Amino acid sequence: MTADNTTDKTGPHGEGPLLTIEDLRVDIASRERTVHALDGVSLSLAPGEALGIVGESGSGKTMTALSVLGLLPPGGEITGGRVLFDGRDLAAAPAPVLQDVRGDTIGMVFQDPLTSLNPTMTIGAQVAEPLLLHRPGIGRKEAWSRAEEMLRLVGMPQPAERMKVYPHQLSGGMRQRVAIAMALVCEPKLLIADEPTTALDVTTQHQILELVDDLRSRLGMALILVTHDLGVIAHRVDRVAVMYAGKVAEQASVRDLFERPRHRYTEALFSALPERAAAGAELHTIPGLPPGLVTRPTGCRFAPRCAFATDECRAGEPPLTDAGEPSAEHRFACFHPVPDEAASDEDVVRPAPALPAAAPGDVLLELDALVKEFPLKGGAFARSRGTVSAVGGVSLTIRRGETFGMVGESGCGKTTLGRIVAGLEEPTAGAVRFEGADPSRMSRAERRAHRRRVQLMFQDSTAAMDPRMRVGEILREPLVIQGVGDRTEQEERVAGLLDAVGLPRGAVHRYPHEFSGGQRQRLGLARALTLSPDLVVADEPVSALDVSVQAQILNLMRELQRERGLTYLFISHDLAVVRHLADTVGVMYLGRLVEAGPAEQVYARPLHPYTRGLLDTVNLPVVAAEGTAKPGPSPLKGETPSAARPPSGCRFRTRCPLAQDVCATTEPEVSTPNGGAHQVACHFPSASPRLASSV
Repeated sequence: MTADNTTDKTGPHGEGPLLTIEDLRVDIASRERTVHALDGVSLSLAPGEALGIVGESGSGKTMTALSVLGLLPPGGEITGGRVLFDGRDLAAAPAPVLQDVRGDTIGMVFQDPLTSLNPTMTIGAQVAEPLLLHRPGIGRKEAWSRAEEMLRLVGMPQPAERMKVYPHQLSGGMRQRVAIAMALVCEPKLLIADEPTTALDVTTQHQILELVDDLRSRLGMALILVTHDLGVIAHRVDRVAVMYAGKVAEQASVRDLFERPRHRYTEALFSALPERAAAGAELHTIPGLPPGLVTRPTGCRFAPRCAFATDECRAGEPPLTDAGEPSAEHRFACFHPVPDEAASDEDVVRPAPALPAAAPGDVLLELDALVKEFPLKGGAFARSRGTVSAVGGVSLTIRRGETFGMVGESGCGKTTLGRIVAGLEEPTAGAVRFEGADPSRMSRAERRAHRRRVQLMFQDSTAAMDPRMRVGEILREPLVIQGVGDRTEQEERVAGLLDAVGLPRGAVHRYPHEFSGGQRQRLGLARALTLSPDLVVADEPVSALDVSVQAQILNLMRELQRERGLTYLFISHDLAVVRHLADTVGVMYLGRLVEAGPAEQVYARPLHPYTRGLLDTVNLPVVAAEGTAKPGPSPLKGETPSAARPPSGCRFRTRCPLAQDVCATTEPEVSTPNGGAHQVACHFPSASPRLASSV
């Protein structure tokens, strides 16, 4: 047994650790309070090694990464400990030393590339800037040339042309490639990536992670990967540190952690994964919320949320030890760890029993050959230069009480489709029929009444709420606009909504920024339910949430669906979440619905090569067997074509491994090769079963 918090990590040639964090403590002070964000964090990293840091929002994982470079928020201060990098203590280093390190020997990729890129500078200027700052002997021409080469290295299509554009002119995946190019242009020894793929679709995520792996091997650099995605961790790092409430709860090799988790918090994170739940089952959740860290808790910080906590846990803080572990690198801070026999099961926590599924009702929503085109304008006089085909003839049916999951890459048109259904966009052609009635042909009064029956749950709940309004006003606003009841009745309904989504009634007096991300998403759901709708369009409602909060929101949505008879159009790029929640799944590509059918059939026997490619790209939260290669390149090659110039015939043909001449000349008709409700639009559908280990 040892109480030491760090392991002396050496590189492949026996050299000492590249980075050592010793007993790091960080406080963030404001007028009202001081938050103890980090409280004794110790980690080490060898040259060329990849370390994953996981945990819930507020656990301290991002703060740990930012502290290495001294990028603390306003009021933040390192109050103790050391950050040794190449023999220098960065925690005590003056600002000029940190400025020399940032972007040179340590590169940083931030979570949101749009906010970390300068909107007033071209892409080329931003990628070349680190070279001009850190390599005095390099002139502008050489820096520009090397920046273009780096963009080519990170897989940017047409890098010479992209050098001249601005960040807002690129897609999310391309902006992330630019951020990586900026971080790597000086060939750093260490790359810190903070949630680099959180908001990206599955194929772009796979491409970015493959890119980072490839560049790591080329440049021999170390990596710190901060993420809440356990599937990414399983395949992309060598070791993992699990953080909770500003401390390291467990650290181990990635194989040991996934096969033998010992801390009860780690076990709880694994149990909340949708992949570990039976179809239709309620997800396991972690009760309560992480501590606020304004005061240092007594005892184990996870004890208030742990089903195995005893008086010993509440009285004293467990040390980080390797008690009884085969590997000295596997350490955990828990008085009552997961026993070996439980941790060695195939599933850390056995799935909950499936809940009874509601029988689908009558047809609630029909889309008939729906088309949406946006004008493409440019030039000094904003002349029309064509159109963008966002939705290109989509037909589908959603029944009352059903959850219809819509998946596809970014830019496929699924959000535009949802906005049309919610009445925020008008279709260019085709029809939307709600219980047989077309809203576009309703009178103004009828349309106003209809809008009460279809509500939208936005992806970014923060941006969807007025920051100057209190929660009570936000939830009452739809009732006031629609003239529902008097003030007393409205306030009673608001109180009932807060009860329904699991928030205290006193929340009506608080502002949106005073809530956590999961709580704001609960408020977004409450806002969508204010007018008692029949259909809720949920646009990426859990994409930015960590796994434990995601489980709470998904369980809540399913519970409210049973209680209120709700119907969901659930839009997401997370295939595991869609499989867990949806009864029917539709797959969109470049504005077209290429496959649709019962969820289990689509996942088990995908008919369209695009659907199969999406499923084969998913990072499953399972460590590959020893001797098995890590995930290779995505089966979906190339970039999605421009919606302003979609390919002729089948729109997927430019990326399809099965494409033939007929695909270029003839648009495929919708067919049902296996009969029943499983439909596909493909000239060469395939129905071979997928492996049991798939999503």
